Amino acid sequence: QVQLVESGGGLVQPGGSLRLSCAASGFTFSSYYMSWVRQAPGKGLEWVSSIYSDGSITYYADSVKGRFTISRDNAKNTLYLQMNSLKSDDTAVYYCARLWFGSFDYWGQGTQVTISS
Repeated sequence: QVQLVESGGGLVQPGGSLRLSCAASGFTFSSYYMSWVRQAPGKGLEWVSSIYSDGSITYYADSVKGRFTISRDNAKNTLYLQMNSLKSDDTAVYYCARLWFGSFDYWGQGTQVTISS
């Protein structure tokens, strides 16, 4: 069955960096676009970034453009999100999700990212 398992979250000071990982299994990872989506406390889901199946094209929300980098290693079935210059507004649970015909059809369990001094 499809599984997406995020890791790498934690507590970081403003201005710091974190790298999130999402280990995928149960499907042909290299055939799917993948995304990161986050949910801040008390708020709805916010799309963060997406990447083509071969990694050639990436998209970012304006709120993270220039600070976050999405990437993937299809040989390792793993999706990444490098987050730099972190702000308190980046505090959220971060989910990786599989994209299929414009919809997210599978989600991971999420990893907590907290930005605080």
